[in-house]
Amino acid sequence: MIVEQLDAALRAGAASICLLLAWLMLAYRRQLGQPSLLFAPLAICLASFVLGNTPLSFAVPFGVPGDIAHGLSGFAVIFLWWFSLSCFDRRFRLKGGVLLTGIAWALIAAADRGLFGAWLDQLGLSRVLVVMGFGIVGHLVWRLLAERQDDLIQRRHEARVLVAALLGGMLFIDLAADALFGFAWRPLAFSMTQNAMILAFGLWLAGKLLTIRTDVLTFGAGATNASAAPPANTGQNAALLSRLRDLIEVERVHLDPELGFARFVELMGAPERTVRTLVNQQLGHDHFRAFLNHYRVIEACRLLETRGHDDKLIAIALDSGFASLASFNRAFRAIMSCTPSDYRGRAALLAEAAPNPAKSGI
Repeated sequence: MIVEQLDAALRAGAASICLLLAWLMLAYRRQLGQPSLLFAPLAICLASFVLGNTPLSFAVPFGVPGDIAHGLSGFAVIFLWWFSLSCFDRRFRLKGGVLLTGIAWALIAAADRGLFGAWLDQLGLSRVLVVMGFGIVGHLVWRLLAERQDDLIQRRHEARVLVAALLGGMLFIDLAADALFGFAWRPLAFSMTQNAMILAFGLWLAGKLLTIRTDVLTFGAGATNASAAPPANTGQNAALLSRLRDLIEVERVHLDPELGFARFVELMGAPERTVRTLVNQQLGHDHFRAFLNHYRVIEACRLLETRGHDDKLIAIALDSGFASLASFNRAFRAIMSCTPSDYRGRAALLAEAAPNPAKSGI
């Protein structure tokens, strides 16, 4: 009886905190953006999963129909994948292979769980889901770790390994169990461990999102004594900014297409954490590639304005520090909201329209 009560408490707690977080995120969707919209369906899927994730006789309590809970839980992996990618990459958009893979997963999961009819249950779709699941986990871990070095937001930089290890590990273990023992294999200890991990994930996420207002319970008494941040070391920041300006304006290191963050830190002559914080908080860049592209596009604009139309764009791209024409066009359009060709055309028109002192006799 105690085990049954503990199992029910774990599932109720995990489902409740997931749904509460979804409600809070949707309330602040304008500030949070895409992650809040992706977490709402994820919370519903996780709640459905934990409410039905037990081998005990009261398999689906709280009035949730078993077929609905089982069907919705099959979509949790795809929404967890999308949500994690959106949190660690603000440029993430649901399109291309990520979107198509998610749609394929949803259709196969719906068929596998009998939502399209019981006759589809015999097609062996569970094995396809397991293979796709391993691919999704691998892609998620790769994206989190591949971009870690160039991530200029310190807390996000540190969280990448933690999320890749814990979240990726949890999904890997679940998929491995499905592959080895089948989807029906759910001993009580394994199910309770899964539910406890989802509860822990919800509590960890709540700890990251929720803050304490000291003036609420003390009726404003603590408002004037809010934690004051220590004064910034303005002298050190000024020296680092001066060094950074020399690297860009004098040494022009951004024109090296092979320049990486580790090499840049070495050239700055400061700790990695200090350089990351400086570029992020002082210059407003959240990724090292975005920082480099900003100055590379500035150089490209100068070359487009001064060189003739006979100079090919690939030459301007390489001379500006880009490794390829495709990356040059993509970065230029993202920053300038137009193509390099359009920019060069407008620059030529402005140059022709400008008064010429020699012709005017001045």
